Amino acid sequence: MSIFATEIVDEEWGNYFELTGAGYGVLVVVMILVLLLGCVISNPAGKKKIGTKQLVFSAMAMALAMVMSMIKLVDMPMGGSVTLCSMLFICLIGYLFGLRTGLTAAVAYGVLQLVVDPYIISIPQMLTDYLFAFGALGLSGLLSNKKHGLIGGYLLGVLGRYFFAFLSGMIFFGSYASDYNMSAPVYSLVYNGAYLGAEAVVTVILLLLPPVSKGLAKVKNMANS
Repeated sequence: MSIFATEIVDEEWGNYFELTGAGYGVLVVVMILVLLLGCVISNPAGKKKIGTKQLVFSAMAMALAMVMSMIKLVDMPMGGSVTLCSMLFICLIGYLFGLRTGLTAAVAYGVLQLVVDPYIISIPQMLTDYLFAFGALGLSGLLSNKKHGLIGGYLLGVLGRYFFAFLSGMIFFGSYASDYNMSAPVYSLVYNGAYLGAEAVVTVILLLLPPVSKGLAKVKNMANS
């Protein structure tokens, strides 16, 4: 046992770590620092720092994403779930404000997910499953100024999360593949693709509806006015 986490021995699921109060406190501080760094650091091109409006919109989107992540349409047995379009709200930040703000908010959201629903077996697994996987949703910012940038950016963000979820499943949870007569890479591809793909399909169908696409276009105009 350490001041930040306690090891739990479980014969069925294997050993994992449970955060202590101090551990939760550190994660909250880290999340706040990530957001503050995004606010005060200019990018290499010298563009404007993350402003108050961007911070407010990002905080609202993160809050909506967190609420939607708790509405699980399908809950997978080994972690992961099909939620009510929770990834969309994080990808929306990148679509509204670009890559830098998108990545900053997405990494902070990953820390928030770690605070709310942690499953930790090691530091590398924690970084891969939370900071890197959720942080990759911010890649949506790469297509923020492109035609159909929201759908393209959303799919790019989901693919980024899928990549890190695949790595985590293959490296840290590959031992479960033998239960399904699969190799670790195939097991991870199928398992993580099932819930991420299902949510992506539902979300893209929703985004293709004219009222939704027009409404989000107005949100973008308002956010950047």
